[in-house]
Amino acid sequence: MDFKIGVIVNSFRLGVAEGIKKAAEVGADGVQLHASRGETAPENLTPAKRKELLDMIKSNGMVVSALVGDFGHPGFCDASLNAKRIEDSKRVLDLAKDLETNVVTTHIGAVPDDDKSDRWKIMKEACEELGEYGDKIDASFAIETGPESAVLLKKFLDSMSSNGVRVNFDPANLVMVVGDVAKDAVKVLGDYIVHTHAKDGIMLNKTDREIIYGLAPRPKDMPPAFKEVPLGEGDVNFPEYLEALASTGFKGFLTIEREVGTNPEADIRKAVTFLKDIIGR
Repeated sequence: MDFKIGVIVNSFRLGVAEGIKKAAEVGADGVQLHASRGETAPENLTPAKRKELLDMIKSNGMVVSALVGDFGHPGFCDASLNAKRIEDSKRVLDLAKDLETNVVTTHIGAVPDDDKSDRWKIMKEACEELGEYGDKIDASFAIETGPESAVLLKKFLDSMSSNGVRVNFDPANLVMVVGDVAKDAVKVLGDYIVHTHAKDGIMLNKTDREIIYGLAPRPKDMPPAFKEVPLGEGDVNFPEYLEALASTGFKGFLTIEREVGTNPEADIRKAVTFLKDIIGR
């Protein structure tokens, strides 16, 4: 299997420079950086600092797999917030190009079931503008999977007139939130996948996705909906999933994301070994 292994720098919970060094130590081919806030946000990186950052990554033998351009809840579901979020997202796309990647991943909110609803229209208009900008600069605005089924997300993507809106495939989110089987979801979304997150998890209680993503009220004393776990310990069947991913022709990054746990470095090291064993490296 011809995949590259990446790590989200922030998963180490260190500074950017230390996180980059650590990613190289664990054997990653590339790194993904958060770019919506903090020291790697576009407004905090002059052209000189952008070059310095890229040189640091290259000197550690890696490339940038993608940037995270996630501006938080509720994604692009609120029309009153979208003008600024769209412009901020465009600046992240520009930064991506300066860092020699052409992928920005993000959560856009939960696509509604009704394609005639106001929210569908609001989200589509925002994504269309970003997709058109991506087409213009040869970059992809990649929606992370999870808040809706693969079938519904494909319906949303198929409605776009631009090619710049793509998919960041996170198998754990699909398992934990909507109960999709990763290998089947890949077959649905394969043509759109430009980047992936290597993460694993378990659905604990079937829960309305609108509640999970903050678009509907959370009931009092609601039990936990899901649990993120180290790779290989959850409900993502990685051998089957990665075989399905390879069959689509995808040759990009499996970027490890670890959002919980008391020892992220140990979990990430295990994840690198786990993935290399499956893909034969």
